[in-house]
Amino acid sequence: MARAGPIIDAHHHFWLLDRGDYGWLVPDLGVLYRDYGPEDLQPLIGQAGIEATVLVQAAPTDAETDFLLQVAADWPVVAGVVGWTDLEAPRAEARIGTLASVPIFKGLRPMLQDEPDPDWLSRPAVATSVAKMAALGLSLDALVRPAQIPILTRFADAHPTLPIVLDHGGKPNIADGGFDTWARAITDLARRPHVYCKLSGLLTEAGLKTSDDNLAPYVDHLLACFSPNRLMWGSDWPVLRLAGEYGDWLAQAVRLLGRLSHDEASAILGATATRFYHLEPME
Repeated sequence: MARAGPIIDAHHHFWLLDRGDYGWLVPDLGVLYRDYGPEDLQPLIGQAGIEATVLVQAAPTDAETDFLLQVAADWPVVAGVVGWTDLEAPRAEARIGTLASVPIFKGLRPMLQDEPDPDWLSRPAVATSVAKMAALGLSLDALVRPAQIPILTRFADAHPTLPIVLDHGGKPNIADGGFDTWARAITDLARRPHVYCKLSGLLTEAGLKTSDDNLAPYVDHLLACFSPNRLMWGSDWPVLRLAGEYGDWLAQAVRLLGRLSHDEASAILGATATRFYHLEPME
């Protein structure tokens, strides 16, 4: 399979520890417990031939979203920003409107994997905010674990005009061979044509099972369910560094997609993300 067309990294992060709102980012995470910014990513994407990126929130604060927008304004490689706001806040609709007025802002990501209430997505205030998102052309990144995928499926049915992308393939438990339950949930979710998926984050769910042979059943299932036109590659850098490095993950993804046609591979490596996030052509 030949790589062709612009390659888009549809999912990565930046953070500054001193900002103080990354509650999950603790010293025990080792290589992740440091600042990461454009100066760290630029050489990696240069070597990998990445043309543009989508910068995604890593803290549940409006302040971090503002920080990401400022980074994007100063670093033109970022073609889209996915941020956060409290969808239940009294002024949520106003905030969503303000964010949507920024051309580079593409969507919101509530950190659903950490939400203890399984019915949070069905709360009336959330539904009102989500309707505002859909009306303004924003999308929703869904960060969920396998047990939450059926909840996301019901949410997708309730909001058929909201573009949704499942982050990290729904985080299958590859390390412990957690395939069957995840696969059934993915099959059901993917029947909704407005739901897309990111081919990202798999290495950090794989433990010691990071070989092509270990990952192939999961990648093949995502391909079968979503097709290349609803699947997009992302690095999940720097979280990726818990399990591997940037260029190695891209090379592995290319190998795993090796049986695809030129156009199918180009979709996953760039065209799907460009279409889903309405990214402007890079000059």
